[in-house]
Amino acid sequence: MPVLDLVIRNTSEVLTVQGKLGTTGDALLTPLPQGVIGIAKDRIVYLGSESELPAGSLVQATQVVDAQGGFVGPGFVDPHTHLVFAGERSSEFELRCRGASYLDIARAGGGILSTVRATRANSEDALVALALPRLRRLLEQGVTCAEVKSGYGLTLEDELKILRVIRRLGLEQPITLVPTLLCAHAIPEEMQRDRYVLLCVNEIIPAASEAGLAKFCDVFVEQGAFTVAEGRRILAAGVQAGLIPRVHANQLGGSGGALLAAEFAAASADHLEHVSGEEIKALAAAKVTAVLMPTTTVYLRQQPAAPGRELVDAGVSVALGTNLNPGSAMSENVALTIGLACLQNSLSAAEAYWALTRGAALALRMPEYGRLTIGGPADVVVFGSDGYRHLPYHLGINHVKAVIKSGRVVADRLGNNGAICEPTQPVG
Repeated sequence: MPVLDLVIRNTSEVLTVQGKLGTTGDALLTPLPQGVIGIAKDRIVYLGSESELPAGSLVQATQVVDAQGGFVGPGFVDPHTHLVFAGERSSEFELRCRGASYLDIARAGGGILSTVRATRANSEDALVALALPRLRRLLEQGVTCAEVKSGYGLTLEDELKILRVIRRLGLEQPITLVPTLLCAHAIPEEMQRDRYVLLCVNEIIPAASEAGLAKFCDVFVEQGAFTVAEGRRILAAGVQAGLIPRVHANQLGGSGGALLAAEFAAASADHLEHVSGEEIKALAAAKVTAVLMPTTTVYLRQQPAAPGRELVDAGVSVALGTNLNPGSAMSENVALTIGLACLQNSLSAAEAYWALTRGAALALRMPEYGRLTIGGPADVVVFGSDGYRHLPYHLGINHVKAVIKSGRVVADRLGNNGAICEPTQPVG
């Protein structure tokens, strides 16, 4: 084993998250009691007990992170965000609190199109500056990998602008970012439906693919957005261009988006508040991950919540996301997402934790992430509580004490500042 650059010790347990959804309780998260993690460069090279650390693996330069009795797990993966945008929509929030619906606000000229106007008016530099604090807040919540969508441009120039911003953000801060093209977010004010669908299919999708700016192609299939037929054309164009399909599905009603996701064997169907039993079976058969975003359900004062329990019991892989966006989930609070997933979607604490780590990584087709393995990425979070069950119980409170990304401490609230070992000195 190589000399360790960093070691994490004094843990209550290390959650390696090797179990498969459907396993119950601790077995899903495969804990290592009082485990130690050893890191060299950007990879995990040791997972085990402190007493079995090989001689010579610790040197004077080895950085020691003392977990102070907290538990440790993989970095969170946020599989659904819209965090590149300008403007804000607090007035809409107030209208919603007075009883206005999502569709009422959109029909009155608010909603997505109001953010489109503000985002178009801002430069790449301005959008980068606006997004960086949001990413920092996600990082401090333990997120080390996040998906980010376009969708607030709705022209060739502005969709590519947002995707370039996502690429820049990936270079300017620690979180690994996964770009998604969402030109099919809304119909722009200045263009007829048919013309805009053609623009997505014939120009925006090929350009984003050719420039290497997106991994996924997403479509919002919903009343007031895109029909199933339109979504099918757009996803087919994305597949032809080498982009992996995803679908915003069944959020506000029975839109048909879930069956479209199954038809394309999409990476994910996201939202699913109004998914039916037959659609759940189709998602399971097609191995489509269900991405649930319970903060949005609360934010929109929506009923019902997505049937997380039914999805898991049917064999659907489930992930959780924040859906960070200015209209329906203006929150970077990952801890709240976990708690609401238990309260609203009927997931267990272990299932919610799995869904924001391993499940989310699988939704993004990034199998290395969301777990801790020898040779895997050294993306690790240290928590201030001694067990994962405390996270949803202590609702909405951030218990993250330190975040290690690619083997480097990028957020530290422990106060030990990475104490240094003496040469050949045993840890502790």
